[in-house]
Amino acid sequence: MRPSLFAILISSLLFLTGCDQPAAQSNEQQRQPRPHLVEVYNVNFEDVKLDRMRTGTLRATTRFRVFAQEEGQLAALPWYPGDTVNQGELLMALDDSLLRSQIARSRAELSRAERDLERVRSLSQRNLTSVEELQKRETELEIARAELAILNTRLSFTRTEAPFSGVITERLSDPGNFASKNTHLLTLIDPQSLVVDLQLSEQVMTHLNLEDLVDIQLDALGSQIFMGKVSRIYPEIDPLTRRGQVEISLDPVPNGALPGQLARVSLTANLQQRIMIPFAALRFEQGEYVYVMNEQQRIEKREVITGLRVADRVEILEGLTANEAVVIRGFMGLTEGRHVTPVTPLSERGS
Repeated sequence: MRPSLFAILISSLLFLTGCDQPAAQSNEQQRQPRPHLVEVYNVNFEDVKLDRMRTGTLRATTRFRVFAQEEGQLAALPWYPGDTVNQGELLMALDDSLLRSQIARSRAELSRAERDLERVRSLSQRNLTSVEELQKRETELEIARAELAILNTRLSFTRTEAPFSGVITERLSDPGNFASKNTHLLTLIDPQSLVVDLQLSEQVMTHLNLEDLVDIQLDALGSQIFMGKVSRIYPEIDPLTRRGQVEISLDPVPNGALPGQLARVSLTANLQQRIMIPFAALRFEQGEYVYVMNEQQRIEKREVITGLRVADRVEILEGLTANEAVVIRGFMGLTEGRHVTPVTPLSERGS
């Protein structure tokens, strides 16, 4: 029996419908967007230890510069740069013959004033002279004593002795030369008073403390590491460079260390708890910003202000709070408002 036309049409429709279902499902899957995968970092406060190496210069804190306090011809200047001087040894002497002559004259005038005063006092006791005359002689005696004291002081200025044991670093004249007042003649330093002068940024300085221990390497003495400590922190910051000065003392001062040598200082400062994120999370476009994933897993573009950078991490001063999630990988095609899917970071995945 031949099948009816109606039955044939029904069979054909069922066949075509069955064939179209997989194709429709395939097209539906193609129209669905692929999820945007990102790695995120959960922001939190961290205890940060700052390790920095800075270069400084050795400087002698105990330094004595010899100036001529009187003018005259140099009678003695026995030292040269590099010479070792013991405390109390003569550093400089001026020709003092003129001053000694003036002192002899002043002593004679003082002796005469004393005799005149005794004579007038004797007369005054017998009412043979006036009170004004007695006062005049007393004043002359005081003036003579004062003049002699001035000359003796000036005589002491013609000789200068070493106030401490040290090394001569400068010699700026020679015996026989005439020295005017305030002429610089010699410089003496104590080589055991060497410190390292460091210029540090304000962020580092504010977290250093007196007596903090540091490691010091002097290029001139090789790779050996010497111990030091923070001995002085200057209380001002340069408003132009935002840097301040710190002194590092050497304990003990190594043999061969000289003023002016280069020193490399390794500093370690414990900072307060701070918000730190991987440096890779920062983006740059007319400022610094990061991509933040909110609770709906959508992206927010957030401007931030950064502070210290420590290795591969950077401090965030403004723009982020604890427990927020910032994107650290998956930036290709990432835009604000886009829905993302966070994945486990590579460093946390099992092998």
